[in-house]
Amino acid sequence: MNYRTQGLFLFALICIPSLAGAHDPDEPALEVPDIAVVGERPIAASSQRFIPDKEILLQPQGRPAQILRLIPGFLAVEHSGGAGKADQYFLRGFDADHGTDVGFFLDGMPINLRTHAHGQGYTDLNFIIPETIEGVEVHKGSYLPEYGDFATAGVVNFRTRDVAREGVLQGAGGEYDTQRYLLMLSPTKDRVRTLFAAEGFYTNGPNQDDNQYTRTNLLGKVTTHLTGRDEISLKATFLHSKWDGSGEIPLRTVSRGALDRFGSINPYEGGHTLRTTGQLNYHYDTTSGGQFFANAYGQYYRLDLFTDFTFFLNDPDNGDGFAQFDRRVIYGGDIGYKQRAEVLGVPMIGTLGFQTRVDDVHAKLGTQTLRIPTGTRIDSDALTLSYSPFVKAEVEPLPWVRFSGGVRGEYITFDVSNRCAACAERPAGQKGSGMVLPKMSMILGPWAKTELFLNYGEGFHSNDARSAVAFGASPLARARNYEVGVRSRPWGPEGLELTATLWRLDLKSELILVGDEGTTEIRGATRRQGVEVAARGQVWGPLYVNGSFTWTHAEFRNGDAIPLAPEYTAYGAAILQWPEGLTSQFQATYLGVRPLVEDRSIKSPSWITFDVSERYRIPVKLSHGRLEAFLFVQNLFNTQWEQAIFAFDSRLRNELAGVTDIHFVPGNPRTVMGGLAWYF
Repeated sequence: MNYRTQGLFLFALICIPSLAGAHDPDEPALEVPDIAVVGERPIAASSQRFIPDKEILLQPQGRPAQILRLIPGFLAVEHSGGAGKADQYFLRGFDADHGTDVGFFLDGMPINLRTHAHGQGYTDLNFIIPETIEGVEVHKGSYLPEYGDFATAGVVNFRTRDVAREGVLQGAGGEYDTQRYLLMLSPTKDRVRTLFAAEGFYTNGPNQDDNQYTRTNLLGKVTTHLTGRDEISLKATFLHSKWDGSGEIPLRTVSRGALDRFGSINPYEGGHTLRTTGQLNYHYDTTSGGQFFANAYGQYYRLDLFTDFTFFLNDPDNGDGFAQFDRRVIYGGDIGYKQRAEVLGVPMIGTLGFQTRVDDVHAKLGTQTLRIPTGTRIDSDALTLSYSPFVKAEVEPLPWVRFSGGVRGEYITFDVSNRCAACAERPAGQKGSGMVLPKMSMILGPWAKTELFLNYGEGFHSNDARSAVAFGASPLARARNYEVGVRSRPWGPEGLELTATLWRLDLKSELILVGDEGTTEIRGATRRQGVEVAARGQVWGPLYVNGSFTWTHAEFRNGDAIPLAPEYTAYGAAILQWPEGLTSQFQATYLGVRPLVEDRSIKSPSWITFDVSERYRIPVKLSHGRLEAFLFVQNLFNTQWEQAIFAFDSRLRNELAGVTDIHFVPGNPRTVMGGLAWYF
C-alpha cells in the first residue's frame, strides 16, 4: 500500500464514524459582554488567552491578521508591499516568516501549509472573515497534546460562530480606493443553525503603483443534531484574491532621492490565490459522561506568486525575478474519546485521540521577467503524511492543585518525485521520521485570587519534504518549552486581570528550504527566553483596557543573533463605551529594534503607531433592525515606519556590482476608513 493510498484509507476511517453516530444540544452560548473579559475558562498556562468577538470587531477592517496584535507579543506585518500575500509573523523571538513556528487553525482544521512553494508552514489568513469569528483561542508554547506540527512558539485557533445573533449588511470605504462589503445572516437558529457570509474587498494601497488587491470570501455553515445526544457541523469556505505588489525596496535608492518610499523597483510583483475548504465536526455524548468526537476536512489550494528581491544581482540582463507555483490537495482529521470520571473521589478527564493529515503538493520554482516565465529551477511532486496518536489527562487531586499533561506521538513520511530532468536541483526520494513529545502542566491555587502555573512541553515543526529527502535536513525539528507564570484577578472576576510569564524555548538545529531563493540554509541550535506581562479587563465603569509588554533574548547557541527576532514589543488599548451608543478605542502598537544579521552590525529601527476606532449606534427607528456607523483611523499621527525589513545583497540596473543594503516595505501612512452597517 503506497503513501497516498494509506492517507485515503485513514481519511475514510475518520469520516465514516462522523456520519454514523450521534450530544445534547449545546450548553447556552456564553454571551460576551460588550467590553468585558469572557467568563472563567479552565486554563493550563498563564500565557493562554481567549479573544472575544467584541474586541475583534474594534480592529480596523481589511486585514484579518490585525487581530493577532491582541495577543501579547504577537505582531503581523505585510511582507511584500501588497496585502494579498501571507503576512510575516513575530512571536516569542521568532520571525516565524509566514508561519513556520506558529500553528494556525480554523475550528481545529490546520491552516499552515507543508512543503509550500514559498516557505514551510506558509499561512495566509485572508480567507477568514473576522465577523464570522466568535473568538480566538491562544495557546503559547507546546503544552497541549492535541496540537502538533508548527506548534513550537504557540497555537492560534480561530473559532467560528454557529449563528449570527443579528444579520448584517455592511458597506465601507476609505482612502486609496479602499472598499469592503459584507453580508452575514443566519436564516435558521433553532434545531438547525445556519450561518452564511460573503465579503468583497478592494484597495489600491498607498503605493505609487496601484496594488489592485481584490479579495472575495464566502462561508457557509450548518449545525444540527441527528439525535438528542449528538451534534454535527458542516462548514465550507472559498477565497479568491489577486494583487500587485511593490516589493521590498533598497534603502539606498530612497536615501538619495531616486525612489519614493512608496515606489517600486519592479512593479510586476504580485500574485493570485484560490483556496476552498470543507470541514465536518461531530461529537456524541455518552450516558456515562464521556464524549466521542470525530472531525474531517479537505482543502484545495492554488497560488501563483511573482517576486523580485535582488533585481539584477544574478542575471544582469533579464533580472532576478522568481515565479513560485503551488497546487495542492489537503485532507485529514481526527478521532477520539474523552471521559470524565472520579477515581477515589478525585475528578479527572482522560482523552485518547488520533490525528492524520495528507498534503499532496505540486510545487514549482522558476525565474520570470515581467511575469513571463524564463526558466525552471525546481519542479516537484511531494506527498507528506502524518500519523499522530495522543493521550491527555487532567487531574484535580486537591481544590488548589490541578495537573494537565500527556504524550503525543508523531510519525511523518515524505515522498518526493522530480518532474524536471533538466533542472539545476532535482530533489527526489522517500523518508520517514518520528518522535515522542511529552507535555505537562501544574496549576496551583487560587490563593488571594491568584494562580501559579508551571509548564513543560515538547513540540516540533516539520521541514520541507524536498530538504528532508534530498538535502540532508532533519525531517522534524524538536522544540523544548519551559514556562512559569501567574494570573491574578485582585479586584474580582469582573475586574482587571493581571498576568506575568517567564519562558524559555530551545530549538534543535535544522536545515530548511528558503522559499524566496529556492535553496537550503543550515541553522544551528537556538535558545529564546523572555518575560511577558499583560493586563486586561474593566478598570472603571465603561472603561476597559488591554495592554502587554514583552522582552525576549534570542540567539544561536554560539552567541550569534537570530536575524529579525524582536527584543521588545508592546501593545496598549483603551476602550470606552459611552451611554449614548458610542464605543471608542485608542490603541498603540510598538516593535523594538531587531538585529538584521547574525553579528548585530545592522539593525532595524523601532516603531510605534497609534490607531483610533469608533462605532456608533445611530438613534434612528427603523421598521426592522438598526443602523451602526463606524470609523477607523490607522497610523493616527502619520508615523514613518517600516513593516518588513531585511538586510541582503542586491544590484540595480545601473550598478556594477551587488551592494549589501537594507530592504524594506514601508508602513502605511495615516489611513481613514468608514462605513455603515444595517443589523437586522
